[in-house]
Amino acid sequence: MPFLRYLMLLALIVWLGGLIFFAFVVAPTAFSVLPTRHLAGNLVARSLQGLHWMGIVAGIVYLASSLVYGRVSTGTFAPFAARHWIVILMLILTLVSQFGVVPRMDTLRASIGEIDAVPLDNPARVEFDALHVWSTRLEGGVLLLGLVATYFTSNAWNRH
Repeated sequence: MPFLRYLMLLALIVWLGGLIFFAFVVAPTAFSVLPTRHLAGNLVARSLQGLHWMGIVAGIVYLASSLVYGRVSTGTFAPFAARHWIVILMLILTLVSQFGVVPRMDTLRASIGEIDAVPLDNPARVEFDALHVWSTRLEGGVLLLGLVATYFTSNAWNRH
């Protein structure tokens, strides 16, 4: 049973730690160190895809471990526990970003070229900027939900 709690905790640490590191270190550093915003955008886009895959795997590991932990500790899988719904919502947001928003941004970036060279009122630039806002919201939502999932997870452990 301690190993299942370890897996649950590790999954949350990897996912939330990755999000925090990406938001506060990778993205700002890329845009402040690399010679062009285009290169920085390429690095951030590639890093974001890696972060999404880490989150998808972490979410699956968390759910599997948590369901088995619930079965072992209480005799039921507790599939409708709040922490499970929160992690499922985190996965949904991550999947929307990975397979919906990011590919559209990549396509626009490839068609536009150097994004800073395109006027702000250009329709492709407007769409790219709107998608960027949504990407940021999705990642922020996953981070906030992850903090809530961590709280609910620790609460579940206190009850057993």
